[in-house]
Amino acid sequence: MAHTPLDELKARARIALNAARQGGSPDAKLRHSLNAAARHAGFAHWDHARAVLGGHARPGDDFGAFWHAAGTGILLNQWFVAYGEARAIHAQMTDGYLLPYKRQFMLVRSDFIAVIGMNPLDAAWSEMGGDLVAGYASAAWARLAAQRLAALRAPSLA
Repeated sequence: MAHTPLDELKARARIALNAARQGGSPDAKLRHSLNAAARHAGFAHWDHARAVLGGHARPGDDFGAFWHAAGTGILLNQWFVAYGEARAIHAQMTDGYLLPYKRQFMLVRSDFIAVIGMNPLDAAWSEMGGDLVAGYASAAWARLAAQRLAALRAPSLA
């Protein structure tokens, strides 16, 4: 069975838990580490991350800030409340990617994708037509989610 982004987040939480316990916090709990790992990845809490990364979120749900990062505010992006409107504009773009952000949608260019630590030329983008919403929960989406998670540095254990 393939290692999923959710498995990776769990592994990071367990590593943080073990480090906390070895660092003198014997009462550290796995649920706290899971919630911290989820927040670091742009989700409100562990159950939120589990629903989104597990492919169980539904249209209109909060997809968190997983596909966003500090430092991208200087880039020109288009924001939309309605997916249909974002998708119509995206269809007219030659270098565009449609990403979910919480309950909204953003259209970004390849420079944004590179800034969040991902490869804009990865074949998974083409497989989904550059639309993470339309490709949600697909194998291509999972590959990109794993790439995004790998780009997120682990939170400091200090």
